[in-house]
Amino acid sequence: MSSGKHLNGIHVNHSKNTAGQAIIPMTLPEKVYIPMSQHIGAPCQPIVAVGDHVKVGQKIGDNEAPVCAPIHSSVSGDVVAISKAMSQMGRVDTIIEIVPDGKQEIAETVVPPVVTDKASFIKAVRESGVVGLGGATFPMSVKFNVREPAKVDTFIVNAAECEPFITVDHQNMLTHGQEIVDGVRAVLKWLNVERAFIGIETNKPDAIAKMKELTKDDSNITIAELRQVYPQGAERVIIYETTGRHLLAGKLPADVGCIVSNVTSVLKMQQFLATGMPLVSKSMTVDGNCVANPQNVDVPIGTPLCDVIEFCGGTTKEVKKIVLGGPMMGRAIPKDEYGVIKGNSAILCFDETFATQHEASACISCGKCVRGCPMNLMPCKLAKAWEQQNIDMLREYHVTTCMECGCCGYSCPARKQLNFEIKLAKQWVMTEDRKAADKAKAEAEAAKAKAEAEKEGGNK
Repeated sequence: MSSGKHLNGIHVNHSKNTAGQAIIPMTLPEKVYIPMSQHIGAPCQPIVAVGDHVKVGQKIGDNEAPVCAPIHSSVSGDVVAISKAMSQMGRVDTIIEIVPDGKQEIAETVVPPVVTDKASFIKAVRESGVVGLGGATFPMSVKFNVREPAKVDTFIVNAAECEPFITVDHQNMLTHGQEIVDGVRAVLKWLNVERAFIGIETNKPDAIAKMKELTKDDSNITIAELRQVYPQGAERVIIYETTGRHLLAGKLPADVGCIVSNVTSVLKMQQFLATGMPLVSKSMTVDGNCVANPQNVDVPIGTPLCDVIEFCGGTTKEVKKIVLGGPMMGRAIPKDEYGVIKGNSAILCFDETFATQHEASACISCGKCVRGCPMNLMPCKLAKAWEQQNIDMLREYHVTTCMECGCCGYSCPARKQLNFEIKLAKQWVMTEDRKAADKAKAEAEAAKAKAEAEKEGGNK
């Protein structure tokens, strides 16, 4: 466990309105729209064609790129279109449209994988299609296949669920706790990792009690009770809070001996190991002050967001903002017609009282943004540097260390959009740094080629 010291953070209104509601399966939609880019890395390429009949769990998209996760059909039915369209991620993507036949026939390929060693385990995890289901969407198999496995001694299961409103991880622990523990044990066994922490915020005492009971005879698994401070679920924060190790900007968890996975990702992985059913549905919280019947639902991937909202009774007032994910780090979207993807953990619908952006006033140098920042940055200085377009100052104050949690903007009494400005500044610095690195590489290659040419000329 950590040394007792903690990283900074903020106290937010948790708004866990659906905490006591079990996850219920959603009815089949009239059509699913399944994007080929649902993860960090190379997008999948369709391996089905218009007119094909597909079944639940059948692979419909894949790519041999090193960082990729296959995509499977969530329904049985007919492929009616494969087209290019703007996705909820804000980029043009390939979308496979399938009309369900209502039978939900299981594909013949859905059989438990044979796992005998680390290589076959990682292969099975890849075939499951599981990615970071907390929203990061990094392919789980790539995360497990670290460069220096001997240095990794700790597996951290992120069950903090620190974002307001979202409660599906909480419910999965209560309902599928044994499967989660079995998944943790599989990771420890096949990756030869010594210990595991399951980090849970203390506002989930029933989940903590459940997981402690299931692991009481396993000395390799520790239930870490985390403070109710946002952003406990951030990768760098949960690593420090459970192990006391600092993950620096630009480094991977494996660099400090850790692998971190979302708790529902572990569950879905274990369900694939046990049954062979890949990731074809997503558990989500549907909430916000516009939703008639907030609840937790299990949704076939590709289901239009508007259908999910309608399943929860529709809306009771005019919606001014729709957010996918939590209100702190989620994304606002312009419409509700996109298909659900693997990284969606919530749909939040708000009226104008939540959506109105208040006019910012001048910074009063109160320091609340500094005290709230878990990375010990100076957001007010970074925002000033961005406004002045001072890239040297941005580097001096370590803008690329920002993890975009939003604590600074939330804390600011002047209502300055600090997190948005810092995000833009961070992207600017990273872009300029890449340009400089590419230029230096090109110059080095040119110098090397010139030297080799001169050497060859001198030998003649």
